[in-house]
Amino acid sequence: MTLFADVLIPVMEVNPVPWARAQMAFTLAFHIILVPLGVSWSVMALIANYRGIRRADADAIRLAQRWSKYMAVTFAVGAVTGTVLSFEFGLLWPQFMGHWGEAFGVPFAFEGLFFFLEAVFISIYIFGWRRLKPWTHFWTGVPIAVAGIFGSVSVVAANAWMNSPEGVTLDTAGNVVAVDPLGVIFNGAMPLMAAHMVIAAYLVGGFLVAMVYATAMLRGRRDRYHRLGFLIAFTVAAIAVPVQMGVGDGLARWVYSNQPVKFAAIEMVPTTSSDVPETLLGHLNSEGQVVGGVPIPGLASWLSDPSTGRATVVQGLDTVPADERPTNRQVNVVHLAWDIMVGVGTALFLLTLWYWASWIFRRDMPRSKWFLRCAVAAGPLAVLAMEAGWIVSEVGRQPWIVYNKMRVEDAATTNTGVWITFIAVTILYIGLGVTTILVLRGMNRRYREARRFEETDSPYGPREPAKET
Repeated sequence: MTLFADVLIPVMEVNPVPWARAQMAFTLAFHIILVPLGVSWSVMALIANYRGIRRADADAIRLAQRWSKYMAVTFAVGAVTGTVLSFEFGLLWPQFMGHWGEAFGVPFAFEGLFFFLEAVFISIYIFGWRRLKPWTHFWTGVPIAVAGIFGSVSVVAANAWMNSPEGVTLDTAGNVVAVDPLGVIFNGAMPLMAAHMVIAAYLVGGFLVAMVYATAMLRGRRDRYHRLGFLIAFTVAAIAVPVQMGVGDGLARWVYSNQPVKFAAIEMVPTTSSDVPETLLGHLNSEGQVVGGVPIPGLASWLSDPSTGRATVVQGLDTVPADERPTNRQVNVVHLAWDIMVGVGTALFLLTLWYWASWIFRRDMPRSKWFLRCAVAAGPLAVLAMEAGWIVSEVGRQPWIVYNKMRVEDAATTNTGVWITFIAVTILYIGLGVTTILVLRGMNRRYREARRFEETDSPYGPREPAKET
């Protein structure tokens, strides 16, 4: 009893807030990797499917067929991780759901409808390879792409509402008494945040799929099948990159106007001033002073509002009490994540310029090993940029779970044993991740070892590969 009272009870009775945050961050970081594949892979499969039917291209049909099966695997895994996240809202944040659930649950109701629609049509599309006519089968894949987009928009709408809580009527005690569903969904942050995430899905998904084919090409498999797989995926990502830079710029300006404290954390601005430099790297010390880094004079002010340029005033962190803004440590995390996101995004943009320049001047993709090596690196780098973007969004909002309405510490569970679920979920997700990778690798290996086109799976597909054009 003495050992239990002196050792085990103190270990079990820990502060639940950091553990709840850590579990939510870990599961979201894992799940978010699957989202781009769910949104973009269906579009890439449809592009290959369209080309296969239109041009009687056996390689394109084979790509579409195989991608649809990979897509089904990642969709199934995403369904599991997404379900865990749904339960975590109630288990880890019961005060938040109890107070704001009427509003927060509205976008998720729509997300559930799109999820089921996507699941139904994925099944039809996969089984339709053997049973439907070519164009009929193609059109059964379109709802998958549409549902994937709107499902992601619905989830992002919920998160955007946390940054811009609108569409609710509160009584004098701050309790929700009325909810406007359209006001909740189409809150001020939703359009740009949703666009940013959907385009990120095409960017990340395209680079991840292209990475696989770039790796194969580096290993000598430069046949038409692998080249076509690379071209479709990389082109999707290469189109998304410049669009994402424009949307990201617009979102940053929205944050500047509507969440000035978060913007101050992003740009690491301790006090309100004009002619604010864009500081690359660096950090805040314990006294809240900027230390290190490479400052670019006036750039942060100019980017915030080009119409006033370096004279643009940026609100500082010290304009609100310390308990209403991110801590210095959180500011450092947000600023570093911002630098990573922007830095990686710039590198990916330069890579796509290389790709497009080669097409413009040589009418062909770059053939060098260095380009393919960069294309391989682009996959994990794109994931890193996406994860960094979510860190900026979520950590930059601290200490609020609902901006200026509810603090994270007031929303979390009071169960001191939450660390046990964190450990259990971590083990579960690691096992799930390893299993997913092994399944996908096994499928890929069996496809490579296949000696001929899967005619039985695609009766309408052409029997001979199209000639190189």
